[in-house]
Amino acid sequence: MKLAHVALWTTGLEDAARFWAEYFGAEIGPRYDSRNRPGFASRFATLPTAGLRIELMEGPWVSPNPGEASGWAHLALATGSAAEVDRLAARFEADGLLVSAPRRTGDGYYEAVVKSPDGTLIEIVE
Repeated sequence: MKLAHVALWTTGLEDAARFWAEYFGAEIGPRYDSRNRPGFASRFATLPTAGLRIELMEGPWVSPNPGEASGWAHLALATGSAAEVDRLAARFEADGLLVSAPRRTGDGYYEAVVKSPDGTLIEIVE
């Protein structure tokens, strides 16, 4: 068995698609507007080098990210090097999206924590 994709609710589908394309080089698929569930729309963001597909989903019932709550906590993306973590962290900091500066964690990861425009936490690890 292998992971097919992960899904993230968003309050702004097009903003989320731009975010994943701009910061992570994601290829953004076409918009899907459901005929069966009015108001539901989605797009897939594919990170080619990671083999990861993220389904970005929106609907009028989606509320803003409440911060820490039950459910998935974050997504971690491995960059391959500490230098790349530092480079990405600097870019996110310049754009006001850095949550936690690069550091070595107690469990041995070199990571920075960033957030999407909707507040979804993303760990950038080496």
